[in-house]
Amino acid sequence: MQQKKPCVGILMGSDSDLPVMKKAIAVLEEMGVPYEMDISSAHRLPDKTAEYARTARQRGVEVIIAGAGMAAHLAGVIAAHTTLPVIGVPLASGAMNGVDALHSTVQMPPGIPVATVAIDGAKNAAYLACEILSIKYPELAAGLEKFREETRQALMAKSEKLRRQG
Repeated sequence: MQQKKPCVGILMGSDSDLPVMKKAIAVLEEMGVPYEMDISSAHRLPDKTAEYARTARQRGVEVIIAGAGMAAHLAGVIAAHTTLPVIGVPLASGAMNGVDALHSTVQMPPGIPVATVAIDGAKNAAYLACEILSIKYPELAAGLEKFREETRQALMAKSEKLRRQG
């Protein structure tokens, strides 16, 4: 992509979320998508979270990925303050190992949508962000198609190897 400004904003509730969210970063870097990342909390830093969402478009951000665990209101609070697409990544943590985060992220009121991926699904969040951006940036569509073809070919090779082993 020729874009210099960050197209994707990655926000997480805590630095302890970084190991999972790095999987999204790896996909974006592989696809050549510029991004920014920060830590904010819907509960501990609500003003910062709202300001981030309200100003994201001005910074060039076109899609926001938000990862949080437990109560996981981060993606919803962001979505309440922007009309940009928001992708929520519920993170495994706490007594419910991410099920609470999944429910908190996916159950949004009408008019404030959050696209939600699987628990710890940061990779798919990044792929979804790339698919959204590919509407505007055709080179991303080509990159996604290449990735899928490489994945297909690798799986076919594994299938063939297994069949030969009997």
